[in-house]
Amino acid sequence: MTKNINNVFFVFLFIHLLLWVLAPSLTNKNLPLDTIEALAWGSNLDWGFNKHPPLSAFAVEIFYRIFGTNDWAYYLLSQLFVIVGFIAVYKFSNEILNNQKLALLSVLLLEGIYFYNFTTPEFNVNVSQLPFWALTVYYTWRCIKYDKSIDYVFLGLFAGLGILSKYLFIYLIIGIKLVFIYFLKKGKKIKFSHYFIAGPITLLILLPHVIWLTENNYMTITYGLQRTGGVGTFLDHLIYPLIFLSKQIGLLTPFLFMSFFLVKKISPKLNFRDERLVFLLLTTIIPIFFMLLTSMIMGAKIRTMWMTPFYLFAGTLIIYIFKSQINLNKLKNFVSIFIILFIFSPLAYAYVSITQTEKRTDFPGKQKAKEVQSLWDQKYKSEIYYVIGDEWYAGNLSYHLKSRPRWVSINNKKAIELMNSKQRISLENIYPALVIGKK
Repeated sequence: MTKNINNVFFVFLFIHLLLWVLAPSLTNKNLPLDTIEALAWGSNLDWGFNKHPPLSAFAVEIFYRIFGTNDWAYYLLSQLFVIVGFIAVYKFSNEILNNQKLALLSVLLLEGIYFYNFTTPEFNVNVSQLPFWALTVYYTWRCIKYDKSIDYVFLGLFAGLGILSKYLFIYLIIGIKLVFIYFLKKGKKIKFSHYFIAGPITLLILLPHVIWLTENNYMTITYGLQRTGGVGTFLDHLIYPLIFLSKQIGLLTPFLFMSFFLVKKISPKLNFRDERLVFLLLTTIIPIFFMLLTSMIMGAKIRTMWMTPFYLFAGTLIIYIFKSQINLNKLKNFVSIFIILFIFSPLAYAYVSITQTEKRTDFPGKQKAKEVQSLWDQKYKSEIYYVIGDEWYAGNLSYHLKSRPRWVSINNKKAIELMNSKQRISLENIYPALVIGKK
């Protein structure tokens, strides 16, 4: 039985990966905005960028070194991040629920949340958090349950990598801190030396980025604060939290609809002295609550996509609450709804990609790069070394040009220096970028 369920799980992972690599690869003409942006950063790697910490750029640059300008590779990269997250959710759910069928259902339910299917072809900082978010929760549980030093090492590692993906990962860290406080108050014994493992490892991983931040006027943090700002009125503190809540209800509707077919009757049993339930609430509900609290206190706009990793354990929580009311012998209706959503999502993505022709993924990036390369070759025999402009236009050139020139922001001090180069072509008549040869 155990082997059969594992087989079903891995078949699900394979089909999910296949569908979500093929759908965008066959229907998109260009990579999405955020992926091109990450590739632009990757061409000129640093320990941080004006918008985000560096991990997403590191990931795409590794794939570029292996696969080059094959768009399908970056759709594959995105799905690998999703699938590692699913595997961690499955392993964690199996430990929490003590039932492999229920653990499998915890992952299958996530197909009802569009963060884990429809939006995943665009590899970005939100997707890059998924494996580290799931693994951080999993190893937090293992630390609490087994108190083994190796689990604290992995906890520190994945927490650090998660923060290097996006600062919003800190909302999960808040929940995890509360987990340890709760279990320590409940009398959980933790070996004294284990208090000094996870935290220092996380800080060590973050140290190069922190140094970069101090040397660059904390520009990434400033950008994040600017992105959350409202118009500065009192109503922001009321309207934006309500918008946030309404959007969460809307995006969870298919997930809740699927859940309805698992449960015989809606009669939740909540025992707040149940340590497993408290763990799930602190790692799933608390991060969402603090996002809502942020919106209320700061009058901040919480963009929907920021919530991508927050619902990874929503299926586990729902199934744990209604565990006694799930009939595992009568799953026919649930399986039917799951299959419909599982197939409909990539078909809907493909339909939108084909029928809507004004999207970023319809941008003629390869064609523009060929035009620019032709202009350059007419004037110079050397390669293009730098491209100056924004992440989208200049980033597309950086990705598509055969010499893989380094992207440089127009606002970077280095851009002013490069503009004095003798080998340069301004493309302002045909393209908003500047290409530079050797200094």
